[in-house]
Amino acid sequence: MGAAVSVGRRLRAARSPLRAAHHLQRAFVRTALTLFALLAAWPAGAGDRYALIVAGATGGPPYAEQYTAWTQALHDTLVEGMAFDPSKIILLTETSDPAGSSTAENVRRAVATLGRRLQPGDLLFTVLIGHGTFDGIDAKFNLVGPDLSAADWALSLRPIRARLVFVNTTSASFPFLESLAGGNRIVVSATESTAQRFDTIFPEHFMAALADPASDIDKNGRTSIWEAFSAASAGVRRSYQQRGELATERGLLDDTGDGIGREAAGQGPDGALASRTYLAPPVPDAPPTDDLLVDLLQRRASLLAEAEELQLRKALMPAGEYAREFERIMIALAHATRGIRERRGT
Repeated sequence: MGAAVSVGRRLRAARSPLRAAHHLQRAFVRTALTLFALLAAWPAGAGDRYALIVAGATGGPPYAEQYTAWTQALHDTLVEGMAFDPSKIILLTETSDPAGSSTAENVRRAVATLGRRLQPGDLLFTVLIGHGTFDGIDAKFNLVGPDLSAADWALSLRPIRARLVFVNTTSASFPFLESLAGGNRIVVSATESTAQRFDTIFPEHFMAALADPASDIDKNGRTSIWEAFSAASAGVRRSYQQRGELATERGLLDDTGDGIGREAAGQGPDGALASRTYLAPPVPDAPPTDDLLVDLLQRRASLLAEAEELQLRKALMPAGEYAREFERIMIALAHATRGIRERRGT
């Protein structure tokens, strides 16, 4: 009997370190899961928010007036509508003030200054307003004096550790998306190829989308980068449609880092990061973002855009092909709309 008790004690003693290790492991797992949950819930842009707005060389009075209006509208939206600290907005334009002129030197200096200030949890919103060119080799943004190419911008912005939202609203801007795409970055180009070299109307609609509460399609009190891009793209399509023309200006958004991007009305993996990135601070007591609802709303917007495009192409299509495409879109639209109503409980 004594021998049995002795063996039992030794077995319990041997198990004690194992139990302790097991409890420690479980505690570690619980802590890790808690941290992961907190990180997943941490809002994009929870740190400081900065903006760099660059309005390039205008080339004449009509453009000068338009660029000034867009630049001022964007500045006012950031400060008044999105509570940006004015001291954290750098504005470079075609001005007689050497320090505020949109020269290559000032752009590089501004980016370097921001690079020293920005932390990994911060957000940098960069917008280019003006003319873009492509000479068959390099895409450039026109500045006062020497221009900067897409590769130049990519090199200057490489040290930035914060989340970067980069929007090039000019013609021939697609190479900027290719060059600047990367991890923790959202890059928007007003065009999908270098062949689109005419002046763009995307900036007008993008500025309007940022300021319009109607752009907030999931109604959580803030407009995400994806929502602004989607609303701007829809505005561009409507403008062409009102003129009875096929849209030749197609914006792209990349947030996966592959440098391919997708249209607001297209399909693809991009859009998840942009849907959760906001320029405005969190709204107190706002409903949380419903990821499935966001996906359904994006799907509906894409289908509506497809329907608009189909209407424009109707006269050029065989009747049977048009009918099949129309039926496909309407069925998919009905499914998406039903899903949205179910998520909203309406």
